[in-house]
Amino acid sequence: MSEKYLLDANVFIEAHRRYYAFDIAPSFWTTLQKLAEDEKIISIDRVKGEIIGSDQEDLLGKWANDSFSKWFMSTDDEKVFDAFGQVINWAQTNEQFHESAKSEFASVADSWLVAYAKAYNLTVVTHEEFKREIKKRILIPNVCRAFEIPYINTFEMLRRLNARI
Repeated sequence: MSEKYLLDANVFIEAHRRYYAFDIAPSFWTTLQKLAEDEKIISIDRVKGEIIGSDQEDLLGKWANDSFSKWFMSTDDEKVFDAFGQVINWAQTNEQFHESAKSEFASVADSWLVAYAKAYNLTVVTHEEFKREIKKRILIPNVCRAFEIPYINTFEMLRRLNARI
């Protein structure tokens, strides 16, 4: 079975705001749709929530609703709940992180993203980077390493999938 990728909110948000804006790189967005149709990439409902936030009229929010909605998978799933419990337990018992970091991590999509990846053996795609000494925030790559979950950035994912935009 080929590797399947689970996309973090920052994959969509950074592309939209910086280097693959809809008006200069529309092919990036159609490529994501095609990769999703080919069952190579997905994301989760909580990432969609972060993307849309309170502004559903934003171009990215509209695209998420209109063109990618069915590939934001539900986290309302027993396997995901079990993995989420393990991820949160790891975070809460890890003395490296400040209490505020633990609280934030439990309340954002990141914890659910890692749990979903753990539950379904997926590779996480994020622009966050591992930071060994970080205390004020729990980063996705730090959690992925703790659970031996592979993670890469958008550009590496595109290379591995031989995507051309």
